[in-house]
Amino acid sequence: MAEDARRFRPDIEGMRGLAVLAVVLYHADLAATSGGFVGVDVFFVISGFLITGLLVRELNRSGRISFAQFYARRIRRLLPMAMLVLVVVLVVSSRVITPLEMRAVTKDGEAAAVYGINYRLAAVRTDYLAARGTASPLQHYWSLAVEEQFYVVWPALVVAASLAWRRSRRISTATLAVVIAFIVAGSLALSLVWTRREQPLAFFSLPTRVWQLAAGGALALLVPHLQRMPRRAAVLLGWAGLAAIVWSVVHFDASTSFPGTAAVLPVGGALMLIAAGVVTSRGAASLLSLPPARYAGRISYSWYLWHWPVLVLVPLIAGRALSLPEKLALVAASGVLAALSEALVERPFRYARILSRRPVRSLAFGVACTAVAVATTVWLALAEPGLEGSGTARAVSLATAGASSNQAAEAPQSTAPPTTSLDGRLTAIESVAATALASGVATQLVPANLVPSLGDAHGDRAQPFDDGCNASYTATAPDACVYGDANSATTIVLFGDSHATQYFPALEQIATARSWRLEVLDKTTCPPVDISIFSPVLDHQYIECDQFRQAALARIAAEKPAIVVLGVARHYGPEYQFHVYGPDWISGFARTVQMVRATGARVMVMGPTPKSATQYVPGCLSENLQSVSACTTETGVAVDESGLAAERLAVERAGATYVDVTPWVCTSLRCAVIIGNDLVYRDDNHLTTSFVSWLTPLISTEIDLSL
Repeated sequence: MAEDARRFRPDIEGMRGLAVLAVVLYHADLAATSGGFVGVDVFFVISGFLITGLLVRELNRSGRISFAQFYARRIRRLLPMAMLVLVVVLVVSSRVITPLEMRAVTKDGEAAAVYGINYRLAAVRTDYLAARGTASPLQHYWSLAVEEQFYVVWPALVVAASLAWRRSRRISTATLAVVIAFIVAGSLALSLVWTRREQPLAFFSLPTRVWQLAAGGALALLVPHLQRMPRRAAVLLGWAGLAAIVWSVVHFDASTSFPGTAAVLPVGGALMLIAAGVVTSRGAASLLSLPPARYAGRISYSWYLWHWPVLVLVPLIAGRALSLPEKLALVAASGVLAALSEALVERPFRYARILSRRPVRSLAFGVACTAVAVATTVWLALAEPGLEGSGTARAVSLATAGASSNQAAEAPQSTAPPTTSLDGRLTAIESVAATALASGVATQLVPANLVPSLGDAHGDRAQPFDDGCNASYTATAPDACVYGDANSATTIVLFGDSHATQYFPALEQIATARSWRLEVLDKTTCPPVDISIFSPVLDHQYIECDQFRQAALARIAAEKPAIVVLGVARHYGPEYQFHVYGPDWISGFARTVQMVRATGARVMVMGPTPKSATQYVPGCLSENLQSVSACTTETGVAVDESGLAAERLAVERAGATYVDVTPWVCTSLRCAVIIGNDLVYRDDNHLTTSFVSWLTPLISTEIDLSL
């Protein structure tokens, strides 16, 4: 079979259809496609194969590559749809996203318009495989950026590798293959290292992804040799390749360390499928050549561009999370939108004679498309309202409250201070806090001196979140994370999930002031409760949490701390397959307390953080700078008081001290989002570090009462 006769490959068009289906169904949270993100890897292999084949054929035919023609074709193929979707998404986002969140989206738009969003996402440490509820509507442009960066360097590399053989006017495929082999090996090695050390950069960057595109390029050089493969072997190879891709789509999930070694399977599968199709149109190739698969492949580019912003923005417009059937309906709707776009925009511009006659016209058109997209981001950025409030707020201090007993309470503890002194100090502090809280609930103007500012709120989180001590989903044991005085004879332990970690700023201040040793044992969405849960992120029973909890308890038994502070979120939903405050939760919590108490340590359980009904408090405030009350929540909605009472009774009977956090944030009627000049929430359920630091005297006294 001649190479030219097989230049158009209907099976490759079907492969595109398979890849885009995997991606869009994965983004719709269909459990059966938990590894659908590998569809992007399949796209990379296909692009590398087709582009390298095109370049090599042109070199062999004319002895040169027309860079103008190459980039003109890429512009007509990619830019019209990419820039159209970008502009539409930016405009729609400006209408449905809060001013605070829109600032990040316009920055994403600027980066996407110049094909650099992959590095922006890596810089802000985006976790592509984690929960996607607050993801940017432009996040999916990362893969387009990687391909465009590849197109910038690849033609020049192919030409450079062939310069020594210009006299023969035919490229030395052997030499080019060696060059590509070095690129594949080096990029793959870098990917393996960075996946362990810098996963976001490994996931999004060209250096760690180029091996996938280059592998497709290497396969293009082998086409003449592949044609000698027996047809029966090619059929088997094709089925094996399809099986490898489908297995990856079904079995990979958020717990898969990716790209790393895991990416070899879908990339290898794509290479096998393409190689088999060189020889035969039977087997897997015939399946992929069916009209439905080919049509999905034909609209795959537009479908990929439209589906993600539709899935992100429609729930914001609806004001609620969507069910799986609703998400699948949106995927189908975006497919219809893609079909219209392919017919009305993508195909007409791709084959427009007025542009294709002269490459310079296509290049000028590309510059114009990019300019429009950049101008849109600049215009929207300039039109964004300010985030600074106009109110004034006095910083309220709790440190001086109860000064008569302050010295005793803050002294290093060999024995607990007198209870009467501590009770008096606690009462005095609570009185000042209650006054500040009442004023905070009544606040209407966002203070100009708000701490943190609305723009900085999202990143205002405790140190263990950023220094690697907050264990990831896949971690099964805590790291040795010690703060304060590492050599102190008195150890305190902070144990739990992210709602434990949020109290780190206060505990670190206490440990530093008293020369105590502070150890942090925390893990993402892993409650310190003796109960097995399901992880919707990992899409399996969260055995990593069970293992982490056991390892943490073993660490506590070995460390013999004076006190263990337990913190846990209480808003785990039904997707975790258990019920907060249910019988299993209550009994499991009591068992955890008993196990810790058996080590000789005291236990202090932090009650539930009141959960705001506003999905993102800083964003809500950015829309309501003069009406803070619009972002507050009724106390009865924010706290399950009956559940709290049942939990408190159980853990106190098990020997723990229970600290009800509700009075720190809520009056009997409403919960504040600003107290003094401190922003209370950094999202809808985590407290800011500044607010927790403000609470330090309260938490310090509660610890003393627990000892």
